[in-house]
Amino acid sequence: MADILILIPARMASTRLPGKPLAEIAGEPMIVHVLRRAQAAGIGPVVVATDSAEIAAAVDKSGGRAVMTRADHLSGSDRIFEALGKVDPGGSAKIVVNVQGDLPTLKPADIAASLTPLADAAVDIATLAAEITKLGERSNPNVVKVVGTPAGPGRLRALYFTRATAPAGDGPLYHHIGLYAYRRSALERFVKLPPSTLEQREKLEQLRALEAGMRIDVAIIDTVPLGVDTPEDLETARAMLTSPP
Repeated sequence: MADILILIPARMASTRLPGKPLAEIAGEPMIVHVLRRAQAAGIGPVVVATDSAEIAAAVDKSGGRAVMTRADHLSGSDRIFEALGKVDPGGSAKIVVNVQGDLPTLKPADIAASLTPLADAAVDIATLAAEITKLGERSNPNVVKVVGTPAGPGRLRALYFTRATAPAGDGPLYHHIGLYAYRRSALERFVKLPPSTLEQREKLEQLRALEAGMRIDVAIIDTVPLGVDTPEDLETARAMLTSPP
């Protein structure tokens, strides 16, 4: 699909797990696992956006493509916007999918599912969520919840994102998955916005878009992929992705 581009931001700096994009899982760096899953989605070309020559070399060795970006970006969205200008200066890509580089168990079909809300011309940004099934996650502030109203089968229109337990009352809660599909124009608008009040309070960048009146819709998928943030997460990923002898 010539009008869709997948970008994977990856940097070496990580407070809890330094150098994690190059952490070995089943014989390959984590970033290569993510790259291959993004390629398997079959929705468009995939490029890793990084500030590290080591990461770029690992991607090149795997047969993938990497582009170097500045080291001073404050967020992955800023990094992919710079990369977009380098990879596609002519503006061919109309949709940009931001896949986090620390999701080595992400299903290719779920990457493709992130595009479905953009069939609605009113949607600026699409993302993913899965229903929370573990009781402890409902009150865990590290599990970001999306509060939304039904917008169609398997789809919500996002009203808010929060670390709190919300909404109150009976009914499902949804675990937000930090993968975004932007219309190119929406990404350009988003990165030019200043940090917003609720974004700074919740420490959730996507609230900047909602506070600016942008529409985010959410495709509901079955399971939450493992995000690797700690040494314990890394060991779990290794156990999940290492083939039995």
